[in-house]
Parts: sequence; C-alpha cells; structure tokens
Amino acid sequence: MATDITAAEKRKRKRNKLLEMIRNNNDSLNGAIEVGSDGANRRRYVDIHCHCLPAVDDGPATMSESLALCRALVNDGMATVVATPHQLGRFSGCNDAPQIREAVSVLNEELRSSNIPLVVMPGADVRVDERICQLLEADKVLTLADGGKYILLELPSEVFIDIEPLLSELAFMNVRAVISHPERHGVLAKQPQILLKWLEHSAYLQITAGSLLGDFGIMPQRAAWHLLNSGIVSLVATDAHNLEGRRPCMGIAFERIRVRQGEGVANLVCVENPRRILEGQDVESAFSTSTRKCSDGQVPDSYRQF
Repeated sequence: MATDITAAEKRKRKRNKLLEMIRNNNDSLNGAIEVGSDGANRRRYVDIHCHCLPAVDDGPATMSESLALCRALVNDGMATVVATPHQLGRFSGCNDAPQIREAVSVLNEELRSSNIPLVVMPGADVRVDERICQLLEADKVLTLADGGKYILLELPSEVFIDIEPLLSELAFMNVRAVISHPERHGVLAKQPQILLKWLEHSAYLQITAGSLLGDFGIMPQRAAWHLLNSGIVSLVATDAHNLEGRRPCMGIAFERIRVRQGEGVANLVCVENPRRILEGQDVESAFSTSTRKCSDGQVPDSYRQF
C-alpha cells in the first residue's frame, strides 16, 4: 500500500529537482567561468538576495518588469537567484511561504518559455520579529533556497534592535541567520562590536554589491568596505529590485573586491559562499581565511576610525 507523500517531502523533491536542473544546465554551483560571445571570461554567480518576483513587494510590479530584471541579472553573470520578497514588517499577512513557492514556480515557467537562462529558488527577506521561530515551524516564513538551514534577516532601519536572543533561538533550531545589508544600518555601521557579538551565534553578514559602489551614499559605502576589510563579511548579494536605482551590479563589485582584496576574498564572498547557501552546505567564515582575520575577536584599528 503506497504511503502519502508529506508536504515537506514534496518541497524537498521540488528543491532537489531545481538544484539538479541548475547543475545540468550551467554548472553554476561550481563557480564556473563561462566564455562569452566576445571571447571574454564571465563568472557565473549565485545571488542569494534579490527581489525579482512580480507584484509581491517593492520589486517588479508586473511579469514583464520581472523578466526584464531577470535578463539584467543574466547579463550581470547570474545563473541562479534566490527570490527574497519581503516577509513580516509592513508585509505581515502577505507573502507567506506557499504563495512565494507558487510565484517562483510561475516565474521559472516564464523564464523557460522566454529562453532566459536563469533558475530561481524560493526564499525571503524576513523582517526581524519575535515570532520568527514559531512561524518557521508553521511554514509561514521561508529560509534561503527553501533549504531549512539559512534565514535572511532584515533589521528595521529606523530603530536598533538587539537580535542576540533571536539568534540564540534560531541556532537552537539549527537555523543560521544571514544578516542583510548591515552597512546600511546607522547604528551597526558605527558600532561594529555589536556585529561581532552576533557572529558568535552562527550568524553571517551579507553586504550589498551596490553599497561597495556608493549606490546608497558615502556612509554605507565606507561601512561596507570597512566590514569587508575587517574579515567579518561572508556574502555579497545584489538586493536588486528594478532596472533604475536598484539594478544588479555583482560583476562590477566582484572586480572592485578582486582589485582591493584579492581573488580569494572576491571568490569567497561573491561565488563560493553563495553557492554553499544554495546547496545547504556550511558557509566558510571570513574569520577562517588566511587573507582576512579579526584576531581575538577584536575590531581592527582601520575600522575603529570609521
């Protein structure tokens, strides 16, 4: 007698099918370098933070706009994107996990029919909320790539909240937090010792590619580079929303990091660690790299002057 397949098992099978498609189609999970029609080498990135779903948040308003953004992501070197629409905060009651998964399925169908070589995985940009652990258990909020291992956390910009208790609670559930764009938070940019305390709870920092280029102003740009220089950044993502002020720029950011920090650091934060998030593997901490360390958990002097 056949047993019923649980909803969790169905989600796992669907995720595995998408991952197999990614491996077969473009080898993006190996950080492959592709030769373009002009003979130039182009990296194949994984973007773990992108607002590419239509009509769900402050990203594209229509499917047409969504497809245009996806074409721009491909032109920027993306092979795989984790769609991360906002959850909770001002989007509380909207964009629950099943709705996002369905929207991702629809977008992937449109991408295939439009011959756009991009694969989208479900995820979310989750506003910090004391109910997050309960909502995870109830399948209301999503983890990155629907893998159950990493959750992208967004802090409110207007106030400071110490999320150490939440990080401890998530760690107890074997869920690791990825803290999005701390360089754009005024308090965190000026008090990095807070971030060091959070990193002790298996949290990771993700900065925005555009911050490194000055797209959000001089203060976030300085903070982003100081965080990267200090060795406490594990991931860079586009946080792309549209083709105007929030377009993808991973390729340019990678090159800037390569020039200033070296190929190893650029590969780690732009290629290798995003791939590990997608695969559900352990992220390599920047603390453990031979090129960038914060000895004894101290903030480097170069950061203190910020």
